[in-house]
Amino acid sequence: MAGNEWPEPGELVVGTVDEIADFGVFVDMEGYEHRGLVHVSEVASGWIKNVRDHVSVGRTVVAKVLEVDESAQQVDLSLKDVNEHQRKQTIQEWKNQQKADKWMELAFGEDHDRDDVVEALTAEYDSLYEAFEEAAVHGMEALDDVGLDDEAAQAVVQTARENVSVPYVNVTGYVDIRSPGPEGVDDVKEALRAAEGDGDHEVPEEVELEVSYVGAPEYRIEVQAPDYKTAEAELEAAAARAETAIEERGGTAEYHRERNEPEE
Repeated sequence: MAGNEWPEPGELVVGTVDEIADFGVFVDMEGYEHRGLVHVSEVASGWIKNVRDHVSVGRTVVAKVLEVDESAQQVDLSLKDVNEHQRKQTIQEWKNQQKADKWMELAFGEDHDRDDVVEALTAEYDSLYEAFEEAAVHGMEALDDVGLDDEAAQAVVQTARENVSVPYVNVTGYVDIRSPGPEGVDDVKEALRAAEGDGDHEVPEEVELEVSYVGAPEYRIEVQAPDYKTAEAELEAAAARAETAIEERGGTAEYHRERNEPEE
């Protein structure tokens, strides 16, 4: 929004209270050239004895744009029409945008091509922050359709991976592996290596997968991934690889989500 002259009616804007009068509150809107006015009747629900009981100069607020009068150079805002969920979400999006702007500065400095990179990223993703988040998780693959040259794409990925805190989820499953053959121990080891992504079975870069011993014949598979869909898919794929590998050696494997209770 930086540099835009006027917001749109109905838009939620972040701003800083920079003046309080008896008739209302002036708000310096982030990303816009003009201040907005919150009439006293739009500061809070109910009768207001003193505006300063509800807002203070320097406070960051989220306001809803009620009306824009360009000829009068006026933007009418409301604080009372913003609920707590909207306020928190808008503040978070604003903070994310500030972070993303900082990351762009880290990646490209004052390079005049920075605006072109922003335009390319936001054409593919809903926000600059989302673009960096995806680059942190998926690396260069996330930028395949963005149209950046290799140098710019690498700068985005490197900066993302050094600065973006990506939320991860953890899932766990179990597989019982049995091999009756004379090379049973080695057969099981091969199945475990297959489960972990050994050889031709590569686990995606953004996924951490670990197989550990629970108690014969049970083994635990733990997966950490950026989202549940990916985590569940990789968990099931790991178990399937173990099953294929052991069956090729005459053994069996059984996958289950809960640990088997030890027999009395």
